[in-house]
Amino acid sequence: MARRCDVCSKGRQVGHKVSHSNIKTTKVWLPNLQKVRAVVDGKPVRINVCTRCIRSNVVTKRADVSVA
Repeated sequence: MARRCDVCSKGRQVGHKVSHSNIKTTKVWLPNLQKVRAVVDGKPVRINVCTRCIRSNVVTKRADVSVA
């Protein structure tokens, strides 16, 4: 599974963690991805979406139908 948002294609960021003695080691920041059942082309599909896309209503979540 690629750690990438299916909507905005946000992926990992790489940088340096710098210690007090100025030693630099590689650090990776991963996006906050959630598996969401969303409507894509009229069909409910499970996609990996970052929380920024969920919060900004870029993704339309599938309305759950309850059986009574």
